[in-house]
Amino acid sequence: MGKLGKNSIALLSAAPQRTRSNDTEYPYRQDSDFYYLTGFTEDDAVLALIPGRKQGEVVMFCQPKDKTKELWTGILTGPEQAKSRLLVDEAYPIGMMDEILPGLMDGCETLYYCMEREPAFDKRISGWVKNVRSRTRMGAKAPQQLILLDPLLHEMRLFKSKAEIALMQRAADISARAHKRAMLAAREGRHEYHLEAELVHEFMMSGSRAPAYNSIVAAGANACILHYIENRDPLRNGDLVLIDAGCEYEYYAADITRTFPVSGQFSAEQKALYDIVLKAQLEAIAVTRPGVPWDEPHHVTVRVITHGLIDLGLLKGDADRLIADGAYRDFYMHRAGHWLGIDVHDAGSYLDRDKPRRLEPGMVTTVEPGIYVSPDNKKVAKKWRGIGIRIEDDVLVTKTGNKVLTDGVPKTTEAIEALMAQRA
Repeated sequence: MGKLGKNSIALLSAAPQRTRSNDTEYPYRQDSDFYYLTGFTEDDAVLALIPGRKQGEVVMFCQPKDKTKELWTGILTGPEQAKSRLLVDEAYPIGMMDEILPGLMDGCETLYYCMEREPAFDKRISGWVKNVRSRTRMGAKAPQQLILLDPLLHEMRLFKSKAEIALMQRAADISARAHKRAMLAAREGRHEYHLEAELVHEFMMSGSRAPAYNSIVAAGANACILHYIENRDPLRNGDLVLIDAGCEYEYYAADITRTFPVSGQFSAEQKALYDIVLKAQLEAIAVTRPGVPWDEPHHVTVRVITHGLIDLGLLKGDADRLIADGAYRDFYMHRAGHWLGIDVHDAGSYLDRDKPRRLEPGMVTTVEPGIYVSPDNKKVAKKWRGIGIRIEDDVLVTKTGNKVLTDGVPKTTEAIEALMAQRA
């Protein structure tokens, strides 16, 4: 509210229920911005922030207590408990919103909200503004300008508090255990979905209610498909398995990728490529510190991977020229990281005045280089084809450098092989 300024109002809507089929819905998840400001997990709710309002600056509209509805779908908080649990100044039944909100808008010069996110909410806001305008002859004053709330909120979300970091560490620890469990469960004859089941088991047994995103369990050449989520093919000795998975804990995400051999032993070609990716990741993590442009870790991975591919003969020519020409993109076609938080691809700008912004303490980013040799790549020897490798960790920028939140999963070839040697 300090950033909104005087004579303003900000409105934010909870996420609606989404129909899956007929009278069944998808599992409900609150809008990330709404949750960030409220901690409230029910649908059909609206938050109003009115800086300087004497009767109360924080106003919540939510579903009223309803014994019949609660019998079918669960206990509702209700306005009275919303005041005590969420510490809002005032709370009203959602059915009173059309009656009360135009009055809250009256006299506010600026209206902040997240436009075009929910068309139905846009329509209601338009109706409330028209309501106030219709009473201008009686002295009412409608907002004169509309400003997007998203940039302000998302800049705040980019910097994690101690409490947020603690939740992210918990999500990281659970996810690390899940990855190790999947490694220990891998063997020829099983399928990718068996390993996905191990992940979900560890997530839920540890208090996470869901993955933070669709888990990728990609064996063999499937690892060369960046967002492979079918997770149905068999595991075969001689193949690698790439798992990109993380849980969501109390709305905060983890995002980890590890690549390991089904047999428990890397082949010479697999190890050669893997060591390049690991070197790229370690050097990128080393430069993830305050004052460094956010894209510098990516540039580090490009340089290391390009030089490594030249050494192995998969690329030919001068490294600087190959990088300038983008030749590495045949093997490494994505960025090396993204913000992480309530969303797995979290909110926050990557630019500052059209230039890459610099890293600051409290930011959390992934570092995830990879090498993917397409099975159809006829430019390289057959022994390299169909190998896909990615290594990803979640890295908190600290005042003095960084902290890897997800270091609970082995990632050197030696450590992975040692862990997998423990399989029964």
